[in-house]
Amino acid sequence: MFNNLSEKLDKALHTLKGHGKITEVNVAETLKEVRRALLDADVNFKIAKEFTKTVQKKALGQDVLTTLNPGQLMVKLVKDELTELMGGDTVGINLGGSPTVILMSGLQGSGKTTFSGKLANYLKTKKSKQVLLVGCDVYRPAAINQLRVVGEQIGVEVYAEEGNQNPVEISQNAIKHAKANGKNVVIIDTAGRLAVDEEMMTEISNIHKAVSPQETLFVVDSMTGQDAVNTAKAFNDVLNFDGVVLTKLDGDTRGGAALSIKSVVDKPIKFIGTGEKMDAIDVFHPSRMADRILGMGDVVSLVERAQEQYDEEEARKLQKKIAKNQFGFDDFLNQINQIKKMGSMKDLVGMIPGAGKALKDVDIDDDAFKGIEAIIHSMTPAERSTPSMINASRKKRIAKGSGTSVQEVNQLMKQFDQMSKMMKMMQGGGGRKMMQMMKGMR
Repeated sequence: MFNNLSEKLDKALHTLKGHGKITEVNVAETLKEVRRALLDADVNFKIAKEFTKTVQKKALGQDVLTTLNPGQLMVKLVKDELTELMGGDTVGINLGGSPTVILMSGLQGSGKTTFSGKLANYLKTKKSKQVLLVGCDVYRPAAINQLRVVGEQIGVEVYAEEGNQNPVEISQNAIKHAKANGKNVVIIDTAGRLAVDEEMMTEISNIHKAVSPQETLFVVDSMTGQDAVNTAKAFNDVLNFDGVVLTKLDGDTRGGAALSIKSVVDKPIKFIGTGEKMDAIDVFHPSRMADRILGMGDVVSLVERAQEQYDEEEARKLQKKIAKNQFGFDDFLNQINQIKKMGSMKDLVGMIPGAGKALKDVDIDDDAFKGIEAIIHSMTPAERSTPSMINASRKKRIAKGSGTSVQEVNQLMKQFDQMSKMMKMMQGGGGRKMMQMMKGMR
């Protein structure tokens, strides 16, 4: 996420991070590099220029040159300004109304239909809402089919009308259907085009007037940079939407859209899409994103994700097993599955301070545990519960069954043994103590 921008900003600020002498001249030179990094990330020139001008003014106003740690203060000023640039405060979704009507807008290919499903899943699982997805793309039969597949995947009803070419009528009928069937959120997926055109804008404007949504969200592909910002402006002029959704932030995103869009349309970024899975959706926090861009990680989001998967009853059972030296490979497998549920490995690594920079050239994919899982699945139930019984001949059989080598099996056994000892040492507080420590980091 924003790897290129992070790297360039880190290089620009590197000379100021030490305790050496800092002058107005090298502050100006550094901020020139910061501006260049922003422009390379496809940030609007005017915004990039204003950004560095503001940071420079604040730096000189706060006597950065004479402070004990001038470099650190400069990084903080850049971080604070990045936060403001992206909106400052976190803005949640409006769930008023009975039912709440959410209108999705955006160009074709922006990830609108997929995100409609993600939002439905988020509201269903995190907010306990009864959601209805509505297919209003009457031009592409594949769009309705895609929405149905998504709805089936997350267990959410999809409303569509075969043969009806009037999206205003469909959306109004869908709201009546929602009221009659106990649905308290209606998400309307509208038609997209390859480019902004008058017909498209008239249509979505008519839907907007007819259903009076509590939330109108503009979905944009974050990889399109400055083009995304221009499109957002065109939509906002017609719809006066409530917030922005940035999709595909897990790709090679330059960052221009995230850093420019708030300044141009003066609307908050409310959500981001961070992967292909239906749970790959995050509320957008400007301050946390600024931390990530500057390589500081995002410990708070990491802790929140861990807490979502944290089961106190399971933790108690695990504690007892560790105390009795009964921690086995089945338990290890359960821990791996808990981590996998937290999101993509690349995204999780990016949340660990310094890890993104240290592992920038390492390809981390979601199959990172594949080899380990194959080895464990090749063990018998008895071997998984009592790892000490795994001797040389058993290791050969396990390696053959998992398509790995004996060396890889030995390596896993060694790592497992080290982890078991570490968990035993932590037994004083176990998983609960660990979670309390993590909460303290918030």
